[in-house]
Amino acid sequence: MEQKLNEHNKKEYPPMHTAEHILNQTMVRMFGCPRSMNAHIERKKSKCDYILAQEPTAEQMVEVEHTVNEIIAQHLPVTVEYMPREEAASLVDLSKLPPNASDTLRIVRVGAYDACACIGAHVDNTSEIGRFKLLNYDYNGERLRLRFKLVE
Repeated sequence: MEQKLNEHNKKEYPPMHTAEHILNQTMVRMFGCPRSMNAHIERKKSKCDYILAQEPTAEQMVEVEHTVNEIIAQHLPVTVEYMPREEAASLVDLSKLPPNASDTLRIVRVGAYDACACIGAHVDNTSEIGRFKLLNYDYNGERLRLRFKLVE
């Protein structure tokens, strides 16, 4: 397990992974949807899928990009804490937790904006992320797919 975790962390790009946390929370707040159901996070570009009952407007997508960048610009600390699963359940959605997850969970916080159970690599402060750029999106059925990258 430890070796797999380390191999996984080496491939991650902490700025993009932290931006994904901010994007997820922005989508939850704006649309009342769950965090992304499927994500592919890489250094050059990434994508996240969300379940939405109706297609968002172009104006809403501009607002998503703007909100993510507003949060990044606040230079929020990104912190990690460990807590029992029962305590974490009162703070974060644990529905995607794998069945073999430990009774002690690693909770990653982006300031007071987001908290999520996560084993990934993150920046220490949102000032290390860069600017979030929404490249494009498509809506098919109830699935909204967002493609994005980070720019200097």
